[in-house]
Amino acid sequence: MNQIVEITEAAALHIKEMMKQNEEENAKLRVAVKGGGCSGLSYGMGFAQEVEEDDIPFELHGLKIVVSKEDAPILQGTKIDYKESMMGGGFTIDNPNAIANCGCGSSFRTATKVGTPEEC
Repeated sequence: MNQIVEITEAAALHIKEMMKQNEEENAKLRVAVKGGGCSGLSYGMGFAQEVEEDDIPFELHGLKIVVSKEDAPILQGTKIDYKESMMGGGFTIDNPNAIANCGCGSSFRTATKVGTPEEC
């Protein structure tokens, strides 16, 4: 099993709770990269019912995860965590492949993939 991203136990528990609330308990978590944002690339997380032919499936903390083979090199080694604060909770994404991030923290680019930057 090829683990592309690391998902902390706190993030996995929160994702499982979201799956339960959305009646998606049997779904897989799809972690993806798409064009957009100030720096050119942005992260996407959603629920998938099927594993596509070009997906790399793996499991962490009882959570089934899929990443496309195209996104795998960009996401390799990325850590997804969930943190609670007095302002609420949210996911944090730490990607060692990102060489630039936008000021809002929602987009990035890598040395080999620039994406499609937008005006901020």
